[in-house]
Amino acid sequence: MRKKVFQLLVDNTSGVLSRISGLFSRRGYNIESITAGVTADPRFTRITIVASGDDEILDQIEKQVAKLVDVRDIKVLEPDDSVYRELVLIKVKAAAKERQAIIALADVFRGKIIDVATESLIIELTGVQSKIEAFISLLDGYEILELAKTGITGLGRGTHNVTYLED
Repeated sequence: MRKKVFQLLVDNTSGVLSRISGLFSRRGYNIESITAGVTADPRFTRITIVASGDDEILDQIEKQVAKLVDVRDIKVLEPDDSVYRELVLIKVKAAAKERQAIIALADVFRGKIIDVATESLIIELTGVQSKIEAFISLLDGYEILELAKTGITGLGRGTHNVTYLED
C-alpha cells in the first residue's frame, strides 16, 4: 500500500466536500486525511486528500475525482517537489512541578504553549508528520488528555505548478 497526496481546487459551493468524500465512500477508497479551506479567491476551495492503495487504485482515484463537476484542477503533490504540514493540539496533564520539563520539550520542537490551566497545558505544534509523531512519542511519560490533528495540507514548490482559473 502506498500513500499519495492529492491537491484539488474546487468551486466553493455547498456540498462539494460531501460529494468528494461520497465518491471515496461509494468506491471503497481509503482516505488517510482530508483538509479543506477557502483560497485567496473566495470562489474556490483547496482540498488536500491523502489516500492509500496500490498504484492502480491511486490512479483510479485521480481519474474519478477529476471527473467531478466541482473539481477545477487536481494535482499529485510529490514529496520532493512539495511542502507538507500538519497541525496538532495536545492537552497534557501537568502538575506545577512537571510544567517546566514539558515546556522545554515543546520549545525543542518549536511548539507553542497556547493554554495553561491549573492541571494541564495545551501545546500547538506544526510540522511534517514525522516531527509530530516524534514529539508525541517523547510525551510518553506524561498523560495526554486530548489530542486533535488537522491532517496534511500542502503546496507544490515554486511557481511552475500554480493553477490560474478564469471566470
